[in-house]
Amino acid sequence: MQTDLSGKTIIITGGSSGIGAAAARSLRQKGAQVVITGRSDETKKLAEEIGCDYYLVDYTRFAEVRSFADTLLVNYPRIDVLVNNVGGIIANRRLTEDGHETTLQVNHLSGFLLTLLLQERLETSKAIVINTSSVANTMGRIDFNDLENQKNYKSMAAYGAAKLMNILHAMEISTRFKGVWAASFHPGVVETSFAREGSGLIKWLYEGLLGRFFMISPEQGADTLLWLISTQPGKDWQDGEYYYKRRPGRRNNQVSPEVAAQLWEASVQLTKDRKQ
Repeated sequence: MQTDLSGKTIIITGGSSGIGAAAARSLRQKGAQVVITGRSDETKKLAEEIGCDYYLVDYTRFAEVRSFADTLLVNYPRIDVLVNNVGGIIANRRLTEDGHETTLQVNHLSGFLLTLLLQERLETSKAIVINTSSVANTMGRIDFNDLENQKNYKSMAAYGAAKLMNILHAMEISTRFKGVWAASFHPGVVETSFAREGSGLIKWLYEGLLGRFFMISPEQGADTLLWLISTQPGKDWQDGEYYYKRRPGRRNNQVSPEVAAQLWEASVQLTKDRKQ
């Protein structure tokens, strides 16, 4: 693995806690310029602790994602790695101010929008884009007639579909972006706060003592992410692939180039600025 990342600019969304924070600490130790996002005071605390830039970005608001993209384009002439790491389980169906179901927007659409807005910079930098997915992708199902989860909303089904979208998004980046490498990964069952807005059972599993007994640390969960960043794409890992423990992971049977292309076009329409 490449131990010296000096001169590399790495953006980690959702980088204030969990695997994002663990990765940010490790990457700073390797000399990278790290930029993290979050929504709480913990974002500033971590940034001050490790000496990195930070921005407060709410993924339930496309306006904040667009503003963040503009800021990145002004302040960072190179972006070597973009990690789309924001995500979470939402117990009950609710809409964002943009009019989208929250699980869909937070886990997929906002990351998709940020990546699209940064396309030219990513291509010029010959960057790597990494999406944090999950083994939950195998429990998801994309229904192009109901992307907003209006029918019989179930939090884990919606989350699984969004994690499937993360895999398909990375696949399609590798096809549509020139000179950009992309991958997705499952970090494992990590002791984090991502299920804080989940249903009673999911929240209990993640926050109860029993759940924590079976969970791995954020540092362990960040291992595959750090491996993807620190090794050579095309040699150590393949473009558009989904990984778990540094090996290709188990993917939903909906994963295909055709579905990835269809999802991309649908996502473009859903993230369009309605003021234009």
